[in-house]
Amino acid sequence: MSMLADALDVEHGHVQPIPVHFDDLDAMRMVHNARYAVLLERALSLYWSERGHSFEQGRPTSPDMFHAVLEFTIRYRAPIRGTGDVLVHFWLERFGETSGVYRFRFLSPDGATVHAEGERVVVRLDPATLRPAPWTDAARAVADTLLKTAVTGE
Repeated sequence: MSMLADALDVEHGHVQPIPVHFDDLDAMRMVHNARYAVLLERALSLYWSERGHSFEQGRPTSPDMFHAVLEFTIRYRAPIRGTGDVLVHFWLERFGETSGVYRFRFLSPDGATVHAEGERVVVRLDPATLRPAPWTDAARAVADTLLKTAVTGE
């Protein structure tokens, strides 16, 4: 983790610095509203890939990578202006049999400003049927590191 994230002490979850690039900005030089979902995806993907859940040569390294976003909600608080690192603080509120509920915040590098906050709900899918499927024990082990509380359940 970088010095940016090390300086921010959080009680739960993980803080991931993510770079904002020029092409993430709108005409007013603020992060475009649609790019927040992409920046969150990058932060989550980095966290999970460092723990063995990623894609290699276009294929998932674990069955848990076959999941879909059911819901994404975001509230914008203060614009992110310009390029540079932003902190993404994320955690799991709940991790059930087949789904997970993430909460997240986009923070300034010093952690003092909340740029946006929201929720992302995912469901693991069976690749053959596209129906909900249970998470593996390996995914549960990673999810436990992100849970706000030690209780799991659907």
